[in-house]
Amino acid sequence: MPATYPFTAILGQETMQTALLLCAVDPALGGVLVRGQKGTAKSTAARALATLLPEVAVVSGCSYHCDPERPEELHDGCRARLAAGDILPRALIETPFVDLPLSTTEDRLVGTLHLEHTLRSGQRQFEAGLLAAAHRGILYVDEVNLLPDHLVDMLLDTAASGLNLVEREGLQFSHAARFILIGTMNPEEGELRPQFLDRFGLCVTISGLDDMGLRRRIVTQRLAFDRDPTAFRKDYRDREEALRQQVITARDRLEDVTIPVEVIDGAVAIATALRAQGHRAELALVRAARALAALLDHDRATLDDLAEVAGFALAHRCPGTAILSQAEIDGKLSGWLKDQGRVGLAAAHDAEGPGEHDDLQELDNMDFPGAAAAGSRLFTYLKKKLKTAIIAPTTPST
Repeated sequence: MPATYPFTAILGQETMQTALLLCAVDPALGGVLVRGQKGTAKSTAARALATLLPEVAVVSGCSYHCDPERPEELHDGCRARLAAGDILPRALIETPFVDLPLSTTEDRLVGTLHLEHTLRSGQRQFEAGLLAAAHRGILYVDEVNLLPDHLVDMLLDTAASGLNLVEREGLQFSHAARFILIGTMNPEEGELRPQFLDRFGLCVTISGLDDMGLRRRIVTQRLAFDRDPTAFRKDYRDREEALRQQVITARDRLEDVTIPVEVIDGAVAIATALRAQGHRAELALVRAARALAALLDHDRATLDDLAEVAGFALAHRCPGTAILSQAEIDGKLSGWLKDQGRVGLAAAHDAEGPGEHDDLQELDNMDFPGAAAAGSRLFTYLKKKLKTAIIAPTTPST
């Protein structure tokens, strides 16, 4: 298997990286759609995210990655073995990462019931599909806008329900299918239909960088990686492990992060002010704010967290056919932020005094890629906490 480019070596795309990390901490967010020009590290970031996730405990040899600690979610085969008194063997595997090709058929995606064998033997025989392979991991769809609509619909339905149900000729089979859905696309090749857009929990639009220094570093680092992937990854090993532990810790503490009433009210106010369609917007806002608070090692979500993730949750849910940019979201939110006394993180820090925002005091003076972008707050905090600095070094391996 080819070596994976390190997540922490990606430069200038903190907005995308933050959205991916939020979904890694809380898969219930409903996945993320990354829109951007070709060559902006969309696929690289999606594949790199999988290396930051913890190993998964499964029933050894099970094609459905059944969790031995959750007997109620076992598929029929594992459940029958358990009922017969068998002790289910356990194994640790890397977080599954399934790359869905555009040529995928419906049977390959959801799995296949072998009718002839079932009718002849009286026992259902099911061949697991890609949804089973992605259970408890990541399902990645590049160029999701080019995937046939009926397959996109199946993907989103399964991602929302966490269950894959296959029905053929009056027979049915089901199994758990919970995964982080990551879709990437180039808007120049066409947009997703609006009803599909809304089903993604988060949406982020990225573009190439204008800074010549950063573009040079990107080229230099990629050449170094291609020349010697092992040495390059060794340079980033400490950064990757530090971020990996941060993600694991955030996952573990997620349910303990409290959501104050003011945050829920704020989410409702923001969604109403931007005339967001439906009510998925508020849920995505609150869940994303909680995930961000967990990544920031806070014990409660705040209005600042809400403002930080608003662009991710609302860009694709506002009236009209166009997906809003972060700048447009910020413009629409400016009135609400002023009403809340949140004209920026520095103002929030001054208003609240010393406390949980001390780690952000030097935000405006930090010199690192994307300091003005959504997500810079998280990366500033991680840089200060993880002494090894997750921002890529200036001079890569040679």
